[in-house]
Amino acid sequence: MRAMTMLLLAGAAWIGIAAAPPPPVMDTAAIATRHFGNDAPWYRDRIPYFESADPKLDAVYYYRWQLYRAHQRDLGADGYISTEFLDDVDWQRHPYASLNDATGFHLGEGRWLNDRRFADDYINFMYRSGGNDRHFSDHMADAVWGRYLVDGDREGAVRHLPVMNHIYRLWDDKYDFDKGLYFVEPLLDATEYTVSSIDASGGTDGFRGGDAFRPSINSYMIANARAIAKMATLTGDTAMATAYTARADALQQRMLDDLWNDRLSHFIDRHQSRKNEHVSYWQPIRNRELVGYLPWMFDIVPDEAKYAAAWAHLIDPASLAGKAGMRTVEAGYEYYMRQYRYLGTDPECQWNGPIWPYQTTQVLHAMANLLDHRTHTGPVTRSTYMRLLRQFAALHYQGDKLDLEEDYHPETGEPIVGLDRSHHYFHSGFNDLILTGLVGIRPRADDVLEVNPLLPDAADSQALGWFRVQDVPYHGHQIAVTWDADGSHYRRGKGLAIEVDGRQVARRDTLGRIEIPLPRAPTPAIVRPINRAVQLVRGQFPIGSASSNSDAENVHDAIDGRTWFFPELANGWSSAPAPAQQYYAIDLGQPTDLSHAELAFFADGQRFAVPRAYRLQAWIADRWQDVAKPKSSPVANGVTPLRWPAIRTSKVRLLLTQASGKATRLVEFKLFAD
Repeated sequence: MRAMTMLLLAGAAWIGIAAAPPPPVMDTAAIATRHFGNDAPWYRDRIPYFESADPKLDAVYYYRWQLYRAHQRDLGADGYISTEFLDDVDWQRHPYASLNDATGFHLGEGRWLNDRRFADDYINFMYRSGGNDRHFSDHMADAVWGRYLVDGDREGAVRHLPVMNHIYRLWDDKYDFDKGLYFVEPLLDATEYTVSSIDASGGTDGFRGGDAFRPSINSYMIANARAIAKMATLTGDTAMATAYTARADALQQRMLDDLWNDRLSHFIDRHQSRKNEHVSYWQPIRNRELVGYLPWMFDIVPDEAKYAAAWAHLIDPASLAGKAGMRTVEAGYEYYMRQYRYLGTDPECQWNGPIWPYQTTQVLHAMANLLDHRTHTGPVTRSTYMRLLRQFAALHYQGDKLDLEEDYHPETGEPIVGLDRSHHYFHSGFNDLILTGLVGIRPRADDVLEVNPLLPDAADSQALGWFRVQDVPYHGHQIAVTWDADGSHYRRGKGLAIEVDGRQVARRDTLGRIEIPLPRAPTPAIVRPINRAVQLVRGQFPIGSASSNSDAENVHDAIDGRTWFFPELANGWSSAPAPAQQYYAIDLGQPTDLSHAELAFFADGQRFAVPRAYRLQAWIADRWQDVAKPKSSPVANGVTPLRWPAIRTSKVRLLLTQASGKATRLVEFKLFAD
C-alpha cells in the first residue's frame, strides 16, 4: 500500500486523530438557490455540491447538473430516461427521443446523484425496454459497471446481465473473424466525416461509408466484455466470466498488435472496405485522430514509454492541439476543416477537425487514468489536465451565458453547427471529470475509498488553492473531500481531508493518494412516483386540450415528460396573451386515482409570465368541480406542487387568470396518485 496518512475503520469505531477540527460545511440551500433559482428544490437533496478557487469551474459544474435535469424525460410507468437533444431529431428512437450513443456519459454523470432513480430507470429502459437498439456503438455495459463502483448496488448491476450478453453477441455482425477485430461505419460510431469515411469517398464526401477497424468500437467492446465478466463473477457464473475475460484479452492483444501505428506513434483506424476504388482493405489511415486516445479511457494500454509518447500529439499545435480545444483530426490532414454538409446554409456536424465535447470528455477521462496510475505519462502532467479541463469549461460559455453546443471551431472556440437542436447538448460529461479527476475520487469494487486529486503543486499556474465537494454518495455512505493548500481558506488546517458520514476520517498535509477501508452500507431505496399525465404519442390518452393556441404539437408539449426552463428552446404549451381567462385540460381516458400535481411554468419577464391566479378542477359527478384553489401565484421557472384529498376522475383542467398582456407557458403538467 502506498505511503499515506490514513484512519482505519475497525468494526464500527473510527480510529484516528483525536479532536479533529470540525469539517467545513457548505450552505447547500443557498448554493442551490443561487444557481437554480426557483427550480432549486429539484437539486437540493440530489446533487453533490462543489466549490473551488476557480468560479468558472464552479459555474460550469452547476450548469452541468442543470443540463442533466433538463434531459431527464419522464416516461410515466416506464420511468425516466436521459436524452441527448432537447429538440427532437429524425434519428432518435421514437417516440422516446432516446439514443444509445451518449448513454455512457449519461450514466457517468447520473451515478453521482443521491437520487438513484434516474440512472436506475435509464438502465432498465435500455435493457428491459429495448432502448439499446445498437443504432450506434456504445460502452453501456461498462457504464453500468461504473455505476456499481459508486453505489455498490449489486442487484442493480447484475439485473440485466442476460440481455447484456445477448446484445454483446449481436455485435458479431460487425466482427471480422479473419482479423479478430470489430469494425464500424464512422457515422454509426457517432463520428461522421472522419478520415476513414472521407478518404473512402476520395475526398468528395464522408457522411456514409468508410467502414473501419477503429480504436473506439474495439475499446468499447473490450470494456463491455470486462464489465460483463465482472458482473458474471458477482452472480457466480464462472463460465461466463471466463469466456468474456478471454474475449477481452484476445481483443486487447489484436488491438495493440494491429491498431497501434509505430510510424504515427498513435492508435489509428484501418480500412475494412473490401471493394473501394480509393482505399484498400486493412490499409491504415494516414493521419492521427483524437479517437486514438480512447484505449486509455478503458485502461487497455500497457504502461510503456512507447505508448505514452502518443500524448505528445495532443499538446502539439501542429497536430491535435487547437487554440480553443482538442482537434478531432490533426491539422495536417488534407481535408482538415473542409465543410461538406449543410442544413440549408447552416454547417452540419463533421469530425474532420472541429472540437467535440463528446471526445474531449473521453480524452480527459483517458488522461486522468494515465496520470492516476501510470508510470509512463509522456509529456502529460497534472498541469496539462487542469489546463485542458479549464479549456473545456470555457466552451460551455457563449459570452456570459452557459449553453453547451455540439461542436466548435478549434481556433476560435465558436460553435459551428448552431442549429436549434444544438443548444444545451448532452453528449458529453463534465461533473464526472470533476469528481473522478480534479477531486480524484476513484470508485472501486472493493470496500475501499480512494482519493487522489489530479492537481499540480501550488507553484503551478494551473493549481487550485482550495476546493471542497460534499454530499457525494459512495457505497451507501456520504463522503466529502476538502483541499486547502495553506489552510487559509477553511481555517481548519492545511492539506487534504476526507470525511465519511460527517466525520473526518483521514488527512494529509500535501496532495496525494489516500485510501481508507470503507465497509459498504445499504443503498437508499429508490422511490418511484408515477406521472399519470404523460403521453409520448400524439392523439393517444392522456390527451391535452387548451383554450388557445391549440395546435396539436403546442398542446402536447405540456404532457410530453420534458421539463426545462432554457429560453433558447421553447418547451410546453404557450397560450395566447388574451383573453385573461385560459385553461389547459387533460383527458386521462379512464377513471384514475389522483391526489397531487406538479405544475411547471416558464417566465421570461417579457412575453411570458406566471398566472395571477389558478385553480385545478376535476370531472366529478358529471360536472367540473374545484379540487385545489391555491391562494398564491405559482413559481416561475420552477415546479409548483398542488395537493388535495384523493379523488377518482377521468378528466382534470387547470383554470388560469393570466397576467395583463402576458401569455402563459405551461412547461409540464404532471398528475400523481400518491
